[in-house]
Amino acid sequence: MKLLKPLVGAAAIAALPTLGLAQDGPVAGVNAATDTVFILNSLLFLVGGFLVFFMAAGFAMLEAGLVRGKNVTMQLTKNMALFSLATIFYYLIGYNLMYPLGTWSVEGVLSGVFGPGVLEAVGVTAADADDYGYASTGSDFFFQLMFCAATASIVSGALAERIKLWPFLAFTVVLTSIIYPIQASWKWGGGFLDTMGFLDFAGSTVVHSVGGWAALVGALILGPRIGKYKDGRTIPMPGSNLTLATLGTFILWMGWFGFNGGSQLAMGTVGDVADVSRIFSNTNAAAAGGALVALILTQLLYKKPDLTMILNGALAGLVSITAEPLTPSLGVATLIGGVGGVIVVFAVPFLDKLKIDDVVGAIPVHLFAGIWGTIAVVFTNPDASLGTQLYSILVVGLFTIVASGVVWMILKMTVGIRVGEEEEITGLDKSEMGMEAYPEFSNG
Repeated sequence: MKLLKPLVGAAAIAALPTLGLAQDGPVAGVNAATDTVFILNSLLFLVGGFLVFFMAAGFAMLEAGLVRGKNVTMQLTKNMALFSLATIFYYLIGYNLMYPLGTWSVEGVLSGVFGPGVLEAVGVTAADADDYGYASTGSDFFFQLMFCAATASIVSGALAERIKLWPFLAFTVVLTSIIYPIQASWKWGGGFLDTMGFLDFAGSTVVHSVGGWAALVGALILGPRIGKYKDGRTIPMPGSNLTLATLGTFILWMGWFGFNGGSQLAMGTVGDVADVSRIFSNTNAAAAGGALVALILTQLLYKKPDLTMILNGALAGLVSITAEPLTPSLGVATLIGGVGGVIVVFAVPFLDKLKIDDVVGAIPVHLFAGIWGTIAVVFTNPDASLGTQLYSILVVGLFTIVASGVVWMILKMTVGIRVGEEEEITGLDKSEMGMEAYPEFSNG
């Protein structure tokens, strides 16, 4: 994702055809060509934003399919609630904390703009628009909000089947209003990482690894599910509905076109539109590469293909290409995604050996593949520096680990974050929600 709002140059505007778009009267500096840029850029944000919004459904279906039947209602409730909380708290705190627009209380580190986000007036004229040369404030806010909410969704699946609802939602509030916006400002808000030359087009680090780090710390503090690791063995706990999990993966795959394509942040020139189409194609190729590699590897390693690995392989491919979906060729994009598939197949059992219980594989997909994708930028973008990429991964990782760890520990020591043993065995749908997703199949 490019820095802030890249203004469209006068030459590009002059090159656009003059369209007979309605104006609010003769205003100095206002013309139809600039209207066109404003409209098309805003449209890209809005279309990209509602594609990323649909990823919320993808996360919900993926998680509902990969948890056991006795915990499905809890996962669906968490996904509805976390998106709603992200919407409110990103508006109240996060948006201005993430985009200081050059106003810093600590230069390049902490925004000096505090308070709720403010949209343009109803029926705003070209003369009064916040950034007439670029896009509407509402479209920008809407698009950025979706990325914030996606970060919280990553944490939900990893900690499934044993975490209490309200402590998880309390963590979501802090993550979406403070943790995510602060580190995102370091890159996308023009902070010190951006000044150093850190490149992360759509968020392999800024979004995905942050969600992955927060999930990893939470999983370590929360501990594994009862019975998951016994006598040195990992006990399989199959999900309730692989049909839903597959549906969720395809929804996420589709939403990623908005995630990466919208991060071009401009659609007012031929070059911008061509770049968006290139991003779509590379994004799709990386997902396919990740899925196919996972398919082949699981066949070779386990003598049968593993659908859950294939699903996560596709997602890891998508995460891997997110840091730089523009500059690779289709072949290289496929290879970058394929490495993501390799990462998933080997990282899932590696975490089990460490007794880190990640129910849906979110940590390998979003953290490990996010790190890989951020490093892979140097292979196709000549402006990238390996040292800067690694330094930025380290800085964002340490910040997220410390900040998340503090929040998780405070919650653990005060209200507690884990349900009781009896409640966990019974299932969170009955014990925490009092409502089952599949009541006709219950033992009662």
